[in-house]
Amino acid sequence: MPPDSCRAQSLYDESSFRPLTGDRKAYRVGDLLTIQVLENASAAASADSGTQRKSATGMDLSAGRRQHELNLAASSEFDGGGRTARTGRLLTQLSVHVVAVLANGDMRVAGEQLLVINREQQRIRIEGQVRAQDISEANVVLSSRLAEARIDYVGAGDMTESQRAAWWHRVMNWLGL
Repeated sequence: MPPDSCRAQSLYDESSFRPLTGDRKAYRVGDLLTIQVLENASAAASADSGTQRKSATGMDLSAGRRQHELNLAASSEFDGGGRTARTGRLLTQLSVHVVAVLANGDMRVAGEQLLVINREQQRIRIEGQVRAQDISEANVVLSSRLAEARIDYVGAGDMTESQRAAWWHRVMNWLGL
């Protein structure tokens, strides 16, 4: 009779087993997934406004041979307008981690990449929700297939700072001057 300490154990862990013929797509927490970011954004807005107001008041006074005339006039005119246009394009690939697997099989993913080019720091951060069927055979998903996607692309350095308006200019704009 074998001792109690000898028990049969499985040769594989069912929670992590993938058959040799299976694909290598992300499916569990901690797995890596490549996001291919192809984002184009453009916006344009314009506004024109104008007002004009004129008023005049006059009065004549006469007493005997003297005649006094008093005139008062006021006018005001405003003509304003503004136009803004912005275009942006982001094309990159980065790997993210599966941070949670939802009850329906969808995965929450998140990751970030930091690039430093000529002492200019560029940070790309992505998070969102992806369906398993949107992941390609190469374990890649397009950014347009991310639900609740949040893509942040932020730069820091001399070039970024030089494109920012001076503090006194921002104060003047805030005051409406």
